[in-house]
Amino acid sequence: MTGPTLRDPHHDGSVRFVAPGPHALGDDVRLTVLVPDLADGREGAERVVLRSLRDGEPHLAPAAPGERTAGSRWWTVEMRLVNPVMRYRFFLGGPDGGYRWLNAEGVHARDTSDGADFVLNAVATPPDWVVDQVAYQIFPDRFARSSPDTPRPVWADEVSWETPVIGSGPGVERQWYGGDLDGIAARLDHVVALGAGVIYLTPVFEGRSNHRYDAVTFDRVDPALGGDAALRRLIDAAHARGLRVLGDLTTNHTGREHEWFLAAQADADAPEAAFYRFREHPDDYVAWLDVPSLPKLDHAGEEIRRRLYRGPDSVVGRWLLAGLDGWRIDVANMTGRLGADDLAHEVAREIRATMHAIDPEAWLLAEHGHDAGGDLVGDGWDGTMDYQGFTRPLWVWLNGGAPGAAAAAEAAGTGPRPVEHGLDFLGLPADVPVLPATAVTATMREVHAAMPWAAQAASTLHLDSHDTPRFRTVVGGGTDGTVDRSGAGRRRHLLGLALQLTMPGVPSIFAGDEIGLTGINGEHSRTPFPWDPAAWDAPTWDAYRTWVALRADNVALRRGGLRWAHVGADSITYLREHPEQRVLVHVARADGEEVRLPLDLLGGEAPVALQGSAPRVEGADVVLPAVAGALLWQLATDTTWTSSKENA
Repeated sequence: MTGPTLRDPHHDGSVRFVAPGPHALGDDVRLTVLVPDLADGREGAERVVLRSLRDGEPHLAPAAPGERTAGSRWWTVEMRLVNPVMRYRFFLGGPDGGYRWLNAEGVHARDTSDGADFVLNAVATPPDWVVDQVAYQIFPDRFARSSPDTPRPVWADEVSWETPVIGSGPGVERQWYGGDLDGIAARLDHVVALGAGVIYLTPVFEGRSNHRYDAVTFDRVDPALGGDAALRRLIDAAHARGLRVLGDLTTNHTGREHEWFLAAQADADAPEAAFYRFREHPDDYVAWLDVPSLPKLDHAGEEIRRRLYRGPDSVVGRWLLAGLDGWRIDVANMTGRLGADDLAHEVAREIRATMHAIDPEAWLLAEHGHDAGGDLVGDGWDGTMDYQGFTRPLWVWLNGGAPGAAAAAEAAGTGPRPVEHGLDFLGLPADVPVLPATAVTATMREVHAAMPWAAQAASTLHLDSHDTPRFRTVVGGGTDGTVDRSGAGRRRHLLGLALQLTMPGVPSIFAGDEIGLTGINGEHSRTPFPWDPAAWDAPTWDAYRTWVALRADNVALRRGGLRWAHVGADSITYLREHPEQRVLVHVARADGEEVRLPLDLLGGEAPVALQGSAPRVEGADVVLPAVAGALLWQLATDTTWTSSKENA
């Protein structure tokens, strides 16, 4: 398997290649394609033709050759926005009668289907502020406790902050550490010091477990977290520091003790009975994944929509009016899908409509554990938790095996390949595999090809979350749920961090990753935060602040496109390009062969180091180091393209 190269023609949905919106139906949107010269110096294309779908029928429009810059030719074409969602790709002809298609997966010397065409949402885009953010995920029970006197919930088994987490078996959901919202508010300086701009809270509504995804009401914040007033204090404190707060809502199910479900069971004629699907009333009902404590919601009726997400008096509306800056929707991929009924897109559109009527800048993020592309096209979710296009690929590339295995293999000279360790691979009945970067980036490109660029940019990038093993454990760190200080685990963790902070999307850091916490599954990973800095892995904390700051300081890392420059088995190299800046990223998981890139295609000037050492220039090539690590360089800005764009 071979990877992409810097000589591949390129287009993506970033501002460098698609004229920025807002757009309206009937507009002509300017698209550009960059076609590098061939290795022998000839131009890479003699003609470029846009193929877009209009009302389901292909429409062809020739592109015009434009400026030459950096060993390449720019081509431009206008695309008429006939439909709210436009799909398109490019034909590239010549030289010598060459036949190629450029779509969102790359360049193909063959005919392709429409499935991987570029996608432009013509009239629905995420809030502009989202792409500049780093999110910080907090599991409230485990972050910080404001008072030792908080009354214990009736369902809970109270434990001290230092008690090891139960990772599986009896007592998992009852283990209660007493973290609360005032505790989070008191620790916001930590979030600011890290450099994050959004706090993503897992559910705060009253439930019957420490995770609260089994809500008993959507009308009040759990008293064990401090109640409604504590949420208001946290939001005010966060906003005062320039932080936004993202809530978490389960639109797919409620808890078995939710007031709606109790009313539904008590009276088959009650309005709430239509909120659920009963096979035989009152005790035989459809539950999420057949878990009896989580009855599934049926979105077919009008009343549930009115109460849950239609209008300002709904659950969605009320808590936005209370100060939340957006919602993360739990199990969004299953919301509205029940047997023969598929109302998922209707539900997403209604939630979005309510949110934007209250706050046009509110962010709507969908949980989706696998391929979310089909749910991100249209005017629903802004983005997804990108497990399929980011988390899984990173795990299989940086998998470090059992604790110490990677370090032992390297010390023994048995090669850089990690070993399998038996951790759950995000729900699959297999160990986490070990794959080359060529396979990993192919998955990334395939998954992201199904998404509009704006949706990819508004999706969250996770090394892990409250539902998964900790990344530090996946890459070869410890397994006991405490802080890991092993060199091998840290090294691979920080390679993943570099990718997380330099790829398109919103990096989302699960509280504790930044200090080296470990965990073998989702429950085990919910370790109470150790607030004594002496207990942290200091190099990891320093690296997190460094990479978050690098992203904040470099517009190309936040808003630039993504152009693959070189992919081998053990290294990934790509460009993040914006009209104001071009950055080259190189991440290698092991020592190996040097990577050579044509100097002319990089702008003709030696790259300037932003993180790590400078590469050397050797003749017509830039030679990247052959050692494991993560490096970042700034390239010459494409002034020809910028000036021509500004004058258009």
